Amino acid sequence: MRISTSRISVSIAAVLACTSLTAHAFEPGSGAECIAPSDPGGGWDFTCRTGGQVLADLDLVPGNVQTINMAGAGGGVAYAHVVAKREGDENLIIAASTAVPTRLAQGQFPGMTMDMVRWIGTVGSDYGVIAVTDDSPYQNLEELMDAIKEDPRAVKFAGASAKGGWDHLKALIAARAAGVDTLREIPYLSYNNGGEALTQVVGGHLDAFTGDISEARGFWESGDLRILAVLAPERLPGDFSSIPTAREQGVDAIGPNWRGFYMPAGISDEAYEYWVDAVETLYESDEWKDVMATNGLMPFHYSGEEFKEFMAQQVEDIRELSAELGMVAQ
Repeated sequence: MRISTSRISVSIAAVLACTSLTAHAFEPGSGAECIAPSDPGGGWDFTCRTGGQVLADLDLVPGNVQTINMAGAGGGVAYAHVVAKREGDENLIIAASTAVPTRLAQGQFPGMTMDMVRWIGTVGSDYGVIAVTDDSPYQNLEELMDAIKEDPRAVKFAGASAKGGWDHLKALIAARAAGVDTLREIPYLSYNNGGEALTQVVGGHLDAFTGDISEARGFWESGDLRILAVLAPERLPGDFSSIPTAREQGVDAIGPNWRGFYMPAGISDEAYEYWVDAVETLYESDEWKDVMATNGLMPFHYSGEEFKEFMAQQVEDIRELSAELGMVAQ
C-alpha cells in the first residue's frame, strides 16, 4: 500500500506539535481563563469563547476555558487590570485585536505601554465593513460618501471601539480615501461591543455601522443589514463573495482587524513558550480553519517574539496615522 507524502508530512507535523507542547516543563492548570475586554457579543468575546473552545477540544488545556467579560475604555479596563492585578498569572490569556495597539498608540491607556504584557500570537484577521440597514437610502459606498461630502454630519456611525479607536479609524480611513476633507466633523458613537452598535443601526437610531465582518454577519444573513463594502484587498471567499470591496468602488481603503492573545507580564519563560505553541497549534488545526471559514476570518499569523515586533511597528504606524487625522499631537 502506498502512503502519500502529504499524509506523512501531516503526521510528522502533528507529532512535532505535540512534542513541542509536551517538552515544556509548564502545563496549564484547570480553570484557565480568557478575558474578553467587552460585554458579551462582538469580536473580543468571539475570540475568547471560540478560541477557548478549540483549545479545550484540542486538549491544550484541562477542562474548559472560562470567558470573563471586562468591558470599558476600549480595552483599557482589562489592560490595566492585567498589568496591575494579574502579573505572573500563567493560567490567563486575554483577547486582543488591532484596537489594542490603536489605543496604546494614542496614549489612551494612561501610563501603560505594550511592554507591560507578553504577546502570544494572532489567529486570523477580521476585515472591516461599512454597513447600513436594508431600507437605507444608501445603496453603495459611493452614495454614502457623497452624502458625507455634501454634509459631514449627514451620516452618524456606530462602532464598538472608543472614539479614535480602530472602528472609528476605519470609517475615517474610508472617508479620507473617498476625498472627504472634513474628517473631524463626522459623527461617531461608541458602544461596548459590536452587537450593541449594530442594534442601534438596525433599530434606525444611527445611520451606519463601522466594525468587522464577523460582527455584522448575523444581521446581514437575516436581511436586516446591507453591507456596502468590505475593507479588504479583494473580495472575501465563500458566503461573503457577493460583498463588494471598497477598492472596487473607487475607495482605496483597507481595514484588517487581527485577532489574537496576550498574557500578563511576570510569567515564566516555560509558560510563555507553552502558550505560544498552544496558540500556534490552534491556528494550524482543522478545527480553527473551520472557524475561520465560517466567520470570514482570513489568514494572518504572528507568533511569540515575531508578534511582539509586529506590535511595536503597528503602534508606531497607527501613531503616525492618528497624528495625520488629528487624533494625537504631531
